[in-house]
Amino acid sequence: MSWRFLRALSCPARIIAAVPPLIPLIAGFVALAAGVLVLRTYGPRYRVGRLLAATPEVTVAEARRLAHGSSRYVRVRGRIDAEDEFEDDAHRPLVFRRTRLQLRRDEDWTSFEDGRERVPFVVRDGLDGIDIDDAALDVGLVVVPRESVGTAADVADRVPPGTPPETPVRLRIEQISSVEHAIVVGVPGLDETGTPRLSAGLGRPLVLTTLEPAEAMRILTEGARRRPLVAAACLVGGFVLILVGLVLAVIGALS
Repeated sequence: MSWRFLRALSCPARIIAAVPPLIPLIAGFVALAAGVLVLRTYGPRYRVGRLLAATPEVTVAEARRLAHGSSRYVRVRGRIDAEDEFEDDAHRPLVFRRTRLQLRRDEDWTSFEDGRERVPFVVRDGLDGIDIDDAALDVGLVVVPRESVGTAADVADRVPPGTPPETPVRLRIEQISSVEHAIVVGVPGLDETGTPRLSAGLGRPLVLTTLEPAEAMRILTEGARRRPLVAAACLVGGFVLILVGLVLAVIGALS
């Protein structure tokens, strides 16, 4: 093997070693920041998705025990059950329905009517059940919505005064059926009667979804694929660049 060939092989290593570790480290932190900023464009839905994915899961029986002790944010799975139900147009038994009328403003939907119908319900795992604080359900409700889009002219008697008739208006319905299974994330505690229940707490929302986590994430991102891919690329690239910077720093310290 000639000395020229060996020298050619050593050039990339020398070039890599000559790169200051600070460059990939700074680039890595910038990429991480960009990834987080992209995720934060989803607003509260980003936090809901993170809580849904990262919260430790316990059984319903364990959640009932935790209700009598210190506060912990946990996830449970089970089937929805209720003593009293009401029906939708398709005669499905419901325990919760939220109906909102929303105006499209500055690329966001803003609610101007928000109606709720609900009955007490529990999540059961075998013989064990825990009450759900349905009054606390808000941004953490993740189900497949039913939507209808029109204009303000279609509901002129209900939109805020002064709304241009061509403004897009959306009817959005989110509901929970008693024939579904659910994942619920919240803090076990006791209600005013001393009954264990899951609710919001520790500065975090009550999260409930009747979907598997992957499908729930799709709903939270509203089906968008580009932004999650960009965020993932930034985060992965950032970690790789930081690792490269640390390796170069170690090489520099040993040389």
